[in-house]
Amino acid sequence: MGIPSMILLGHSLGGFLATSYSIKYPERVKHLILVDPWGFPLRPTDPSEIRAPPTWVKAVASVLGRSNPLAVLRIAGPWGPGLVQRFRPDFKRKFADFFEDDTISEYIYHCNAQNPSGETAFKAMMESFGWARRPMIERIHLIRKDVPITMIYGSNTWIDTSTGKKVKLQRPDSYVRDMEIEGASHHVYADQPHIFNAVVEEICDSVD
Repeated sequence: MGIPSMILLGHSLGGFLATSYSIKYPERVKHLILVDPWGFPLRPTDPSEIRAPPTWVKAVASVLGRSNPLAVLRIAGPWGPGLVQRFRPDFKRKFADFFEDDTISEYIYHCNAQNPSGETAFKAMMESFGWARRPMIERIHLIRKDVPITMIYGSNTWIDTSTGKKVKLQRPDSYVRDMEIEGASHHVYADQPHIFNAVVEEICDSVD
């Protein structure tokens, strides 16, 4: 894209990828914002320490071992948008203030009906759904010390929010801020858009 430096924000798997990018190209990142990032914690050896993901996540996990999780959407053809509405009605509810029709469901369908490169990459990077093969907490110290990091979590997320404090311990001489937004789950930007946008704008203003 020809952008020499940027404020880089990544959500979920995007947070994992944004961190990987920052390790390799720290000179291009003015500020790294990680929103409910996936793939940071080590997988606990004690099963009782594992936070149970939502039911829909478990359902996707059962498919992952055999094929890419959204293959059914591509096979469904014209019935695909209806499947999105049926199995993930929460997406439409989250954006009800902006769209009264099926725009969101159709958008999600068309994004995921394309060539599944993202799904294939995700499957290659994970093990036992929800856990990264190479947890980022073991590599976060490789980001250059002068790259500031802000970690934003939803207070009701299924992602391990203690990661933010662990990242602070890994980077004692660097700027690391972690925060939780009340009333938000994994999709922080959709659950509490006004608060989320205000936090991001504050960061952008401080950098510029």
